[in-house]
Amino acid sequence: MEASKKRSYLLKLSLFATGLSGIVSEYMLSTTASYFLGDSVFQWTITVSLMLFSMGIGSNISKYFTKNLLSTFIKVEYLLSFLVSFSVLFSYYFAGFPEVRMIAIYGLAIFIGILIGLEIPLVMRLNEEFEELKINIANVLEKDYYGSLAGGMFFAFVGLPIIGLQYTPFLLGLVNFAVATLLLIKVKEFVEDYSKLKIIFAVTATIILAGAFFSKEIIFYAEQNKYNDLVVFQEQTKYQKLTLTKFKDNYWLYINGNLQFSTYDEVLYHEPLVHPALNLTASRGKILILGGGDGCALREVVKYKDIQEITLIDLDRGMTDLGKNNAILVELNKNSFSDKRLTVINKDAYNYLEDSSGIYDVIICDFPDPRSADLARLYSKEFYELCKRSLSENGILVTQAGSPYSTPYVFESIQKTIESAGFSSIRFRNHVPTMGEWGFILASKSINEAELKKRFSEINFNGIETKWLNNEAIPLILSFGKNYFFF
Repeated sequence: MEASKKRSYLLKLSLFATGLSGIVSEYMLSTTASYFLGDSVFQWTITVSLMLFSMGIGSNISKYFTKNLLSTFIKVEYLLSFLVSFSVLFSYYFAGFPEVRMIAIYGLAIFIGILIGLEIPLVMRLNEEFEELKINIANVLEKDYYGSLAGGMFFAFVGLPIIGLQYTPFLLGLVNFAVATLLLIKVKEFVEDYSKLKIIFAVTATIILAGAFFSKEIIFYAEQNKYNDLVVFQEQTKYQKLTLTKFKDNYWLYINGNLQFSTYDEVLYHEPLVHPALNLTASRGKILILGGGDGCALREVVKYKDIQEITLIDLDRGMTDLGKNNAILVELNKNSFSDKRLTVINKDAYNYLEDSSGIYDVIICDFPDPRSADLARLYSKEFYELCKRSLSENGILVTQAGSPYSTPYVFESIQKTIESAGFSSIRFRNHVPTMGEWGFILASKSINEAELKKRFSEINFNGIETKWLNNEAIPLILSFGKNYFFF
């Protein structure tokens, strides 16, 4: 292959690599933006849009480069390999500084987008001497788009679920680095400042390798900087970031930076969530827990010996594995995952109810707050209609519903949504010191509201071991006073 044709081929290969690493960079930054800034749909929309917009800026800037185009392209590739490699590390570091983390993450998306946008027109101009315009444009864009598909498939099936956010950026950065180096070696006769580029090569290689080697320590430092307490466990699963921290003798579980519970007072949440529902149902034969992969709600359920089957549905295998195997959670949930009546299914709760023909006597919904569209789906009328279909005639549905005082309209809307699905419902609440006042909705499709409230206040579950909840507390958690916060 003559030198000019070889150069054309390598340039197109570079664009395939750029498309691959570029799209994965978008996804990685969108994912970290979701973790640290919240609202996954919003963050993915803004991050990807900013990056695409920035590609337009980069394309516009490219017209100002008129000399040494091949050398410029290789420099851009090296710079892109550096930014892609460190994008997640930078995001984690700045996550500990709330006042600047949004600027940092969006700034990275803009900068990477500019570099990607700069590369495509540079390759077109470098390649124009080998191919006529229509073929040149078609071939160049084709390689970039094919690379984007490969990158998307890689991120979805390999990068995030298997390699994880810690090392995927470095692997992708090395793709850009390898292509730039291949160009530098194979077509060095066309490179104007070869000696300078060799220095850039050496510096970039050293920095990327050092970053990959120390990435675990850097991410741990960044995580520790984000939390006030000692980080004792962290894991990036396929779906979320799990973190355990410790202060004195107690532990806190965070999902994507949002507090889920503290061992200091989690019984004040889990006992009211579980026991009233299990004492209001006509039968306790089959119990369905949706969410609750930490095993704390399950711990309360297994106390009832007349239960025949328990099914726990949690999307994230990483979360249920943590509940099963982590020494801290195993001690907390009393090794409840070892109960022989239990079946654990790692599946989306909405999809499970759609596909399931099972009928349950109690359905316990232990989900995070509806902070994103994905989670809001689990608080929708359609979801509660599926719950109703899967509930026995005299069964009970219960869900956590956020704070009735700090988020009163969310709390009220959850109850109204449940009722719109054909349930009668009552609300109750409890004070959880680490989380504040917390609310729950309990619903039935056969018992009216007045009767449900009467039966609730008369619950007697003597013989079941609890740490806080007792018969005297039952009527108290029904009390809200006047609806000052709602209207």
